[in-house]
Amino acid sequence: GLRLQFSPDDFIQVNAGLNQQMVNQALDWLQVNADDTVLDLYAGIGNFTLALAQRAKTVRAVEGVAKMVQQLATNAKLNGLSNVEAYQADLHLSWPKASWNTPEYTKVLLDPARAGAAGATEQIIKLKPAQILYVSCNAATFARDAKILLQSGYRLHKISGVDMFTHTNHLELMALFSRS
Repeated sequence: GLRLQFSPDDFIQVNAGLNQQMVNQALDWLQVNADDTVLDLYAGIGNFTLALAQRAKTVRAVEGVAKMVQQLATNAKLNGLSNVEAYQADLHLSWPKASWNTPEYTKVLLDPARAGAAGATEQIIKLKPAQILYVSCNAATFARDAKILLQSGYRLHKISGVDMFTHTNHLELMALFSRS
């Protein structure tokens, strides 16, 4: 299995078992293979990145917190994954000039914080990936961002909820969108 190092102030999912189920579901839904170049946005310390990199040609992982980007790069090295490129960027800002903003992505995974990814969603549709996997911890911002994808010609292919925080009203959502 993969090893993830993190420090006490890094964001990680609290339930390791359910987190592993989410990673496995992402791999199952995206069916990543050696021809795929994947863009992983809001990548954190590499929760999805490393598993994707075991199957993809390249994974470009973008995260806003510089310290987490460094940890992600360390985790990729720790797991012997040389096909991971880690970048620091504020994904809420426009990113047309970013070095990683290139059109060859076949698949995009995004796992934003509760505020969602309205600005990033607008940018992702310009890349025209065949599939987008959106992981969300906020149904309201997910609905807002999903509407942008649907209005841009993507269709909702699969959706599921993960009860990461039992006995609360919080639910992690995973939704797979495909270009029509």
